[in-house]
Amino acid sequence: MPRLIPESPTFTTDSERTVWERLRDSLGDDDVLIANLRLTDEKKDHEADLVVLMPDIGIVVVEVKGGSVWWDGGWRIMRRGREATIHPVDQARDGKYALRTYAEADQRWGSRTRVAWAHAVVTPYSEFDHDFALPDLPRWALHDKGDQDHLVGRLRQNAQRMTHGQRVATLDEVHEIAEILTGRLPTTYDIRAEAEERAGVADRLTLEQATILKVTRLLNRVEVRGGAGSGKTVLALQQAKELTRGGQDRKPQRVALLCYSIGLAEHLRRQVATWDRRHRPAFVGTFHAFGQQWGAAEGDRTDSEFWEERLPAEMAELAADLPDGSKYDAVVVDEAQDFADSWWTPVLRALRDEEEGGLFVYSDENQRIFARFGRPPVALVPLVLDHNLRNTKQIHESFGPLAPSRMYSHGGDGPSVRFVDVGGNDPLDVADDEVDRLLDAGWDPCHVALLTTGHRHPIQVERTDFHDQDGYWRTYWDDDVFYGHVLGCKGLERRAVVLCLNEDGARDRARERLYVGMSRATDELVVVGDPEAVRRVAGDDVARRLGL
Repeated sequence: MPRLIPESPTFTTDSERTVWERLRDSLGDDDVLIANLRLTDEKKDHEADLVVLMPDIGIVVVEVKGGSVWWDGGWRIMRRGREATIHPVDQARDGKYALRTYAEADQRWGSRTRVAWAHAVVTPYSEFDHDFALPDLPRWALHDKGDQDHLVGRLRQNAQRMTHGQRVATLDEVHEIAEILTGRLPTTYDIRAEAEERAGVADRLTLEQATILKVTRLLNRVEVRGGAGSGKTVLALQQAKELTRGGQDRKPQRVALLCYSIGLAEHLRRQVATWDRRHRPAFVGTFHAFGQQWGAAEGDRTDSEFWEERLPAEMAELAADLPDGSKYDAVVVDEAQDFADSWWTPVLRALRDEEEGGLFVYSDENQRIFARFGRPPVALVPLVLDHNLRNTKQIHESFGPLAPSRMYSHGGDGPSVRFVDVGGNDPLDVADDEVDRLLDAGWDPCHVALLTTGHRHPIQVERTDFHDQDGYWRTYWDDDVFYGHVLGCKGLERRAVVLCLNEDGARDRARERLYVGMSRATDELVVVGDPEAVRRVAGDDVARRLGL
């Protein structure tokens, strides 16, 4: 039996199937039979009913015409009781040249010389006299009803008579041409393509959710609460933009967009930099940088007294003395659960109207991984986001019990969350191996992050020492795997994350750190650690969802 491409083709006419079956049963083992081959070039669309490739003999493009076919100054056929004009020779010949040109242009054919191609017309139900011939179709290239029992032999002669002095294809070349015509260059499953589609859906849903901001147009003091993946950061950015540009019932305002972490601040700045200058907030950055613009002191990030007492007290005094032109009409705070009680005083004093000025707070209380959690000392109208738009359903379900309230997943399907038991090995070594597996699976390095819950990965330490904190966080947007700690990654995300649980869970807020770390992955999550530590920190429900 010849090689069949495809093995079980679908035919639109019985005549094509009849001819295909005859060739299938009669061709040699080294021959190739292709059915229903379509090709589009710059001239038109071509369709070859059959292509027969015979090593050391030739290649024949076959046009099959069933029913009653005859010649009367042109080719005619009866269709649904009506006579119609057809062009079987033109179809066969044009298809032959189009396929030959396509095959020779393929890089796999290389610089090899041309091989012979032929064309033929087969009329399995119509008969023609033995002496019938046309200038463009010799009788030996027309195979009628009476020729069917010897069709393969006739096609071999047909091919040999149409070599026109060209060499015939070898066995290897026959299979090379078949691959070019039907196999194309091989492609593989691309995990990134599905991630791109999910990201597009998430972006659309987040923009639709931004209609919630219309509710706040007449409100000056609002708190938007939502779990991981609910789009809080996108809404905070949109809120800052709308307040800045004004319009409708609002005049343009001087706005500050604040957060705690350096990494999130860099993300916010990068997003704002893409906007029209007229829509950019007057200030975008961390709480500390907010005070530094007025002359606040530098501080040691490990000195809790500086952050919770000295810095906010100094900033409060500086803000109180600001001229009106340097103050703000509104402040938008993202990841507000990171702000201490003492931080809100300088934030409010930075407003032109401390009593009525705009304050828009975005928070997730279950991401309170610092001991300094505080709330604004003013009344805020609460709005709740209860849809997860960013994480796949599999990731959302894995950390669902850790979320602040019941949330509904709209993130689409993705790979299952995997838990890797370290089994007494160094968790960082196991996590490194999992990063390699993600890269081997097709993820780009810029889409992968390794996050730790305990001590930092050596590469994070090395990059921080080399760049300083600000420079280290800018590497988040490099084309490389990011190595970080869950403490600094709130508000940020990567498509594929390896979460390394390299602590025993005995520290305070270990549950919150696990929640933050698991929710940083939008598409694929791998958790590396000790199963018993997961049970201690997150409980049996989360352990069960991780397959423990």
